[in-house]
Amino acid sequence: MLPKIFIVFVLLLIIVSLATALVYLLKDRERSPRTVKALTVRIAISLALFFLLLLGYQAGILRPHGLKAGSTPAETGAVRK
Repeated sequence: MLPKIFIVFVLLLIIVSLATALVYLLKDRERSPRTVKALTVRIAISLALFFLLLLGYQAGILRPHGLKAGSTPAETGAVRK
């Protein structure tokens, strides 16, 4: 449960950083580097989350879920009529 909360928190940080960049883009009429810095922070957080997800998967903390090996989409309810 804790990894899921952490992932959601980091995703919220990414959204806040993106919103901050939008505010800086709309407010700063002169050429200010604040928008670029906010977008750089967003990219850095996104990359960090991606690599943490990879590490969590490799360490066995995170497990993907989806179709089970050998099952058909009809057995799992993925296909609807």
